[in-house]
Amino acid sequence: MITLVTGTTGQVGRRFVPRLLAQARSDERVRVLVRDAARGEPFAGLGAEVVVGDLRDEEALGKAVAGADAVVNVAASFRGVPDDEAWAVNRDAAVALGKAAVFAGVRRFVQVSTGNVYGTGRGRPLTEDDESRPGGEMWGAYPESKAAAERELLALAGGMEVRIGRLPFVYGEGDPHLANSLHWAAHWAPAQRLQMAHHADVAQGLMRLLYAPAVDGPVYNIADDAPVTTVELYRLAGVEPPEELPDRSDRDPWHGIMSNRKIRRDLGFRPIYPSAWTAWDAGAL
Repeated sequence: MITLVTGTTGQVGRRFVPRLLAQARSDERVRVLVRDAARGEPFAGLGAEVVVGDLRDEEALGKAVAGADAVVNVAASFRGVPDDEAWAVNRDAAVALGKAAVFAGVRRFVQVSTGNVYGTGRGRPLTEDDESRPGGEMWGAYPESKAAAERELLALAGGMEVRIGRLPFVYGEGDPHLANSLHWAAHWAPAQRLQMAHHADVAQGLMRLLYAPAVDGPVYNIADDAPVTTVELYRLAGVEPPEELPDRSDRDPWHGIMSNRKIRRDLGFRPIYPSAWTAWDAGAL
């Protein structure tokens, strides 16, 4: 089995690939797509095959998927990039990769998506059956392009099975996202909650999607058990909350809160770090 992984130099990919390599059997190979050879050297040192090329290059995609059995598409353009780049990477390149994978005879395609595709809240934890409702403070080109990629990938013909893992806020193992979260938390109410998942649990969830012989529907939330509040985010970062924080109110206490019941029930997912405080106790932030 050959598994191609994209987006390997990002915060999720660089932590996922070593874990995938560590558990690979003797008859399994991991291939990574990187934009320059130097960025692939750490993965080559761990035993990965390296293909140099850009995700937006059709010829590079053909080389990357040739002979592959599975693809895990981690690549994404996140916040802070121009809208046209977000659409080019998150939708256009993802769909082009899916089409190249179908043409190459890939059997399984795991698309890494975001819980932000749900958009506005539902007054309860979000489940995989909930449709996308554009809107809310986190809506923009990133979730909109990811939602479009999901739809187009699921509509591909050719016999390839597409599975989608929707991620919440990802943190841990030195990822600067936790410290960066205070940029948004500065405008939140003290009890507003953030759904999270540690990198170890993101990797666990993606590998379950990659290897499970069957799934009950293509979409799965990958999330921990206990969202943290704004005040807790400051405490985890070792920073005092702003004095005006108690004066703010939370308009939607369920915004962005994702249920992990389906992946627990179907695929046996159990968070290694059920909450950020568990990771804090373990020194895994």
